[in-house]
Amino acid sequence: MNNNTLMNKAADNIRILSASMVERAKSGHPGGAMGGADFINVLFSEFLEYDPQDPTWESRDRFFLDPGHMSPMLYSVLCLSGKFSLDELKEFRQWGSPTPGHPEIDLSRGVENTSGPLGQGHAYAAGAAIAAKFLQARLGDIIDHTIYSYISDGGIQEEISQGVGRVAGHLGLSNLIMFYDSNNIQLSTTTDAVTSEDVAKKYEAWNWKVINIDGNNVDEIRSALKEAKAEKEKPTLIIGNTVMGRGALAADCTSFECQVSTHGQPLSAAGADFGQTIRNLGGDPENPFVIFPESEELYAGRREELKQIVSAKRAKLDEWARTNPELAEKKRKWFARELPKIDWSAIQQKPNDATRSASAKVLGELAQQVENMVVASADLSNSDKTDGFLKYTKAFVKGDFSGAFLQAGVSEFTMSCLSIGMSLHGGVVPACGTFFVFSDYMKPSIRVAALMETPVIFIWTHDAFRVGEDGPTHQPVEHEAQIRLLEKLQNHHGKNSMLVLRPADANETSVAWKMAMENSKTPTGLILSRQNIKDLPTSGQSRFTEALSAEKGAYIVQDDAEYDVILLASGSEVATLVEGADLLRADGVKVRIVSVPSEGLFRSQPAEYQDAVLPKGKKKFGLTAGLPVTLEGLVGSDGVVWGMTSFGFSAPYKVLDEKLGYTGKNVYEQVKKML
Repeated sequence: MNNNTLMNKAADNIRILSASMVERAKSGHPGGAMGGADFINVLFSEFLEYDPQDPTWESRDRFFLDPGHMSPMLYSVLCLSGKFSLDELKEFRQWGSPTPGHPEIDLSRGVENTSGPLGQGHAYAAGAAIAAKFLQARLGDIIDHTIYSYISDGGIQEEISQGVGRVAGHLGLSNLIMFYDSNNIQLSTTTDAVTSEDVAKKYEAWNWKVINIDGNNVDEIRSALKEAKAEKEKPTLIIGNTVMGRGALAADCTSFECQVSTHGQPLSAAGADFGQTIRNLGGDPENPFVIFPESEELYAGRREELKQIVSAKRAKLDEWARTNPELAEKKRKWFARELPKIDWSAIQQKPNDATRSASAKVLGELAQQVENMVVASADLSNSDKTDGFLKYTKAFVKGDFSGAFLQAGVSEFTMSCLSIGMSLHGGVVPACGTFFVFSDYMKPSIRVAALMETPVIFIWTHDAFRVGEDGPTHQPVEHEAQIRLLEKLQNHHGKNSMLVLRPADANETSVAWKMAMENSKTPTGLILSRQNIKDLPTSGQSRFTEALSAEKGAYIVQDDAEYDVILLASGSEVATLVEGADLLRADGVKVRIVSVPSEGLFRSQPAEYQDAVLPKGKKKFGLTAGLPVTLEGLVGSDGVVWGMTSFGFSAPYKVLDEKLGYTGKNVYEQVKKML
């Protein structure tokens, strides 16, 4: 146990660095970082176990920051830990700096997750805790690390905290410890202006262990963390009552603590006196970017402790590996995301099946072949057909993670974030399913997953107005266009930030799943039909073999010599094009039919391939059950797109097809009109 004088000095060092970063950048959030410095200091200097030499070590404890605006606090403690230099802290929020305004995932620097949109960070932590429980059930107690998270008043208020609190408590995630920085201040008001709830009682009702402490008292923080580490049945919430802007002074040296203004602007802009504050905390306002000797001593000592902790853990791991070579090889493969060899062509699809049912067929095979895959559903497993996976396993329950299915309940956003957290933890391949229209609830997390380049698989069924009698609230129209924007958006490695696939028949669905499983660089979205779809015609090969061309994003399904027009679509509309093509051919019109499961992937192909499939100047007709814009970029000025320009309607889907023009007859009529 470290001397408290030493601990308080290091915490003040974190406060000085945090305030100085914001002051120098002329923007940021100093107050919360100054209040949370004591907890983060105790956690990193005495509790968090990691290998300073190997930041990706699978057995490390993980720390997930929820309030990304408190990045100065995280960067400062990581600077004391040797992950950032003082010069890098000086470049806070500047171009090309490794210290952006809100932290972006960088394991080499000790940053486990991108944070900023409040609520998501602690949801990732809960997902990571689920992944650790899942792996422990398969590999044994060699998986024994702790998942820590840090949440603020804003994160507690975000609606996703309801889902995370419920699921984590229900599953008894005893490896999850969350610190709630309760300082009663938020960006524009005090918290009592917006809420009067009893947070402790709320979490206790969700079956969490709750500990209330003075969040600026080293002894109380230390004691709470020890108690939380000893808890074996429940997740723990440590409510740390902290002081916003702790140590801040006005020009007359009176206290400037607990001020709303210090939440989201530099101290000097907030009305405090930066120089007096730095002096009050033991620093030099003329040279505030300094690591105190006491801080250096504390964190150097922790590095020595970590060497011993890591050495002992690695020795234990080595002994376990010698005793359990098969399990050790599984562990290696799982964390390397090495998938077993899957004979995709051997998956026998039912003819003319709905693509959601074809997906269920694939999921059944994956459940039997991919031991580290986890599938989740938002109370729709029997409708989004993720029950194809569930048939071969069982759902997680408290005390038993031997299954591989998460029944997330009616909480799509929570489910999505939990799945992302599983992926961030590593060792598991997560997928989650719901109706496509409810991707609306998931979009904030899908975007962050794309930013982090996290390979989560999203399964979206009931892909269009053909949901039918349920009516327009359940019928996606604009959703495909929204999701496909992430195919156009580049991530920081210059690649499409997401792979979005809308397969045209059962065998193309098998290929889409193959692509999703092999995509380890970005999220994947699978958009699947509720209704049955006629299999696309073949030219003599097996339909699966021809469907493998979907791996290029678009491919030719049928081709007449010297064709007059190109018909293109994705999903169930491709089969409708085939029906229309038969009518056109009978009238002497020659056609080429192109399936486009992923425009973004198609646009990534060499220009020669793109021009060979969709040559410029050739007449084109696009058919989409979504907004016309989903195909307008491919059709361009060479033709027209028939798509939805309104919300759907409540009626049987075959009636809707007739009323809305999604028939072979209308394809014939529209193409003839165009020609």
